[in-house]
Amino acid sequence: MTRGITLAATLLCLAVSGCGTTSTSSTKAHPQIFEDMGDYDHSFTTSSEEADEYLIQGRIWTQAFNYDEATRSYREAARLDPDCAMAWWGVAYSEGPSYNHPEMTPERQAASWEAIQNALALIDNTTPLERALIEALQHRFANPYPEEHAELDEAYADAMGEVWEQYPNDADVGMLYAEARMVLRPWQLYNEDREPAEGTLEIEALLERVLALDPDLPGACHLYIHAVELSETPERGLPAANRLSTHVPLSGHLLHMPAHIYTRTGDWDRAREQNALAMEADDRYRAKSPDQITQHMYMVHNSHIRAYASMMTGHEAEAMHASRKMWSDIPDDKLELVAPHVDAWMCSVYDVQKRFGRWDELLAEPPPPEYMPFTSAMWRAHRAIAYAAKHEFEAAERELAAYHEICDNIQAEDLVPRITVEAARGRLSVIEHFVPGEIALQRGDLDLAIEHLEKAVEAEDKLGYNGEPPDYLQPIRHTLGAVYLKAGRLEDAERAYREDLAEFPGNGWSLYGLGRVLRSQGRTAEAEQVEEEFARAWSGADEPITTSCMCIPTI
Repeated sequence: MTRGITLAATLLCLAVSGCGTTSTSSTKAHPQIFEDMGDYDHSFTTSSEEADEYLIQGRIWTQAFNYDEATRSYREAARLDPDCAMAWWGVAYSEGPSYNHPEMTPERQAASWEAIQNALALIDNTTPLERALIEALQHRFANPYPEEHAELDEAYADAMGEVWEQYPNDADVGMLYAEARMVLRPWQLYNEDREPAEGTLEIEALLERVLALDPDLPGACHLYIHAVELSETPERGLPAANRLSTHVPLSGHLLHMPAHIYTRTGDWDRAREQNALAMEADDRYRAKSPDQITQHMYMVHNSHIRAYASMMTGHEAEAMHASRKMWSDIPDDKLELVAPHVDAWMCSVYDVQKRFGRWDELLAEPPPPEYMPFTSAMWRAHRAIAYAAKHEFEAAERELAAYHEICDNIQAEDLVPRITVEAARGRLSVIEHFVPGEIALQRGDLDLAIEHLEKAVEAEDKLGYNGEPPDYLQPIRHTLGAVYLKAGRLEDAERAYREDLAEFPGNGWSLYGLGRVLRSQGRTAEAEQVEEEFARAWSGADEPITTSCMCIPTI
């Protein structure tokens, strides 16, 4: 069982493309030199030492995917040194397409075109390498910018390949070339069977060459994690993840990135810890630069993945704190603006409450804003599950009907740019079967429950890979395995738990369930081994468990 890969429902990252880097945040906020930006250094042609500081900082922020802040830094460098071509190169690069922002808004199109023209006008004030970078970047833009821009992206990638041939020992050039090639198929480097797409292995080899030149280059570590996290062998990203874990203390996103590898390799505690650092960095950064739009989405993502990892290790209080912080970190006056881009994740509070069986607390949650239709639908679905767990079946059916009404009324514009209608239907199709399965379970109809839950698992397996965390923070197999066990279908239960552990290695819920299955089968030695693994996985949990899903308190 694998989670497939689809561009339509990528991680929060693709959501930000709709805001663009010429958002309110980049026009109102002021440029500044930040502390805790790491040891990255680079040489630029400029007559101003202060401009050079901003140029270096701009490069760091682009490697951290904070393009708003990078743009501010580059524009300030251009103000301080009006003859600096690389300042305008930086603006064009920051406003242009990237791995998480492959599409440009009209504002970004205009800004990038103006910037590259300014850089070209000043190109005589550059070194041969800087000239090569500016001339390569001009291939990425056009005026007017076409709706179909693959040829421009390919032309830029080819041009950067030529620069790399000229400067094969410059790690920065190799990093820029690798990103240019990754942007040609963002989040599609592997197919749904985790087989590499054309060119993926070459990109990975290129990044490995870059990391051999400079193992600590933040952007190269960042890109390599994104390259291999989609593969069958994400552990290849561990060295890059470990190095990136402390490189740029003020960048929450870079501090968070190692968790993409740690969760894929089952190191849930390190994933928790890394995102705790990221959330602290976000707080410090937001205190210095509070006027944000795009970065609110990245901050939500850091809290989201911390909640997910904490759920897998039984850290309920930590998971709830992270889920609540997803809401509190977005100012009230920004929530409606940001909502279309984060709507698909803001139901995490309900996920945590369901995960730990807090039915009354879940039912006490107020309804989310109407302009968040996906969260509203999930609020209804979770309420249906909670009422069913309390055996209040009429209320459960009412909530399920209300869920269907919201789904029927969701319009395409409600889901753009975060997720397409097709992707939304895929995610909601899991709930379409999961909730009736939960209701049937609580009514005592195990056969009907299994029928629904098997369909929910099938739908879950078809969901696109969005990076981490997955679309549903509690894998459906945790429920299905428990129901199989309750129904005496031990072989099916074992299969469900083992499939889940293959996808989410080392998670305590399936380890507990698998141990119970093996005990029931009389496979004592195997059971003891799995129970030892569970004890390690659950060693820091808030409370012990006696099930893999709180819908069945004891299995």
